[in-house]
Amino acid sequence: MTLRRHPGGPVLTREDVPDVAPEIVDATSVFNPGAIATQDGVTLLLRVQTRGRRTFLMRARSEDGLRFLVDPEIVRIEGIDALPERVYHVYDPRITRIGDDLLVVCALDVDGACRLGVFRAEDDLRRLVLIGYGAGSDSRNGVLFPEKIGGRYFRLERPNRKPPPGEPASGTGIVLAESDDLVEWRTIASVMSGRPHYWDELIGSGPPPLKTREGWLHIYHGIATHFLAANIYQAGAVLLDAADPSKVLARTRDNILEPREPFELTGQVPNVVFPSGMVATDVDANGFAADSSRVLLYYGAADTSVGLATTTVRELLDACLTP
Repeated sequence: MTLRRHPGGPVLTREDVPDVAPEIVDATSVFNPGAIATQDGVTLLLRVQTRGRRTFLMRARSEDGLRFLVDPEIVRIEGIDALPERVYHVYDPRITRIGDDLLVVCALDVDGACRLGVFRAEDDLRRLVLIGYGAGSDSRNGVLFPEKIGGRYFRLERPNRKPPPGEPASGTGIVLAESDDLVEWRTIASVMSGRPHYWDELIGSGPPPLKTREGWLHIYHGIATHFLAANIYQAGAVLLDAADPSKVLARTRDNILEPREPFELTGQVPNVVFPSGMVATDVDANGFAADSSRVLLYYGAADTSVGLATTTVRELLDACLTP
């Protein structure tokens, strides 16, 4: 198998979330974390949900990437109160380091739509300051590339399509957008679409792309709708061209992770593995991950807990390139 689950089950559950009264008491769930490698190990930015279905972000740290301690405080989010729309939830953070900046892209729920917010992380991820907001768009699953390309910022995102009555907004394609300042974004190309009748009918980006000698390695989620009987969230991988990331070089035919364990099959949203954070342990001074680098993939399990699966860069590349 390309990805191997941590044998101890989920690495974080609601029992690991400390109370931060009065906002968080007896948390309902913790899931869909952003991840970043640090000098001391791995830091996660967690989506925590309360019994009132309110969403907060909290920070967790680990020396080995396996055993995490959640800070007994809520990450402060600054700038959304000045927006022209009411923001109900800030969630699903994706963390990218670009130069000296630690940047976080989050989904922002507003009336009738979802926006993408770009934040600058301050105080070692204890505080997020809004610097860009996707006014007028309806999009999710935004992830920044970890360096500028041709002097511009790039990100992948998933535009939401108008859903049928009673269904949540989702999307069938991932697009590439560019920006000069992280504030104004322009969609410049379609990157990939879902594959009807197979495991990834609906798709969206997972963690930020990883730079390799063969191109940008990107993990994404795919949803099999099964004729609306049950949506099954799975993970796959795609290799994008280094100079032109709108060009797909290779893509996994099959999923590389699917719900199988009880904690993935049962929860707030059953049948879900949702990749959102990824760390490579061996990256050189130019940002390239070594083929032999160990990869830690953190994912939301059934919208209830945080799972971990491990692999190597080479195994992910080979999964993409397998005919």
